[in-house]
Amino acid sequence: MYRRILVAIEHSAADRAILDHVEQLATLTGAELVLVHVADGWAARHFTNLKLRESEEIQDDRVYLESLCSELQGKGLRVESRLLMGDPSTELAKAVDTEHADLLAMATHGHRFLQDLMKGTTVDRVRHLVTVPVVLVRYQEQKS
Repeated sequence: MYRRILVAIEHSAADRAILDHVEQLATLTGAELVLVHVADGWAARHFTNLKLRESEEIQDDRVYLESLCSELQGKGLRVESRLLMGDPSTELAKAVDTEHADLLAMATHGHRFLQDLMKGTTVDRVRHLVTVPVVLVRYQEQKS
């Protein structure tokens, strides 16, 4: 069914929603997971052009990705990670191709109307750029 699943990682609480889902899917199908986080912001978008050093935020993203990989590998899954830099929509779409993914998995926050306009929606842009199936798992914040 699926051999290589690209998983968009936000470095937020929403990651748990998509990771729980793809962990089960990978276990059922034997698929390999490729965790991808796209660092965004001025430094990340100009990292290569200006030959910048990794910021603390980018270093933190790398450590976070490595910890997720280790956690999933500890459960017997085949997992790789990629830290990319730039526009999240564009970089995720490129990664689907370069990583030869046959499924893209992402968490969604379920914003509506004004929040989508203010915050933008990576999910909406990405789904128009990729040719593989996209699995969206809605993250619901736990209210205390």
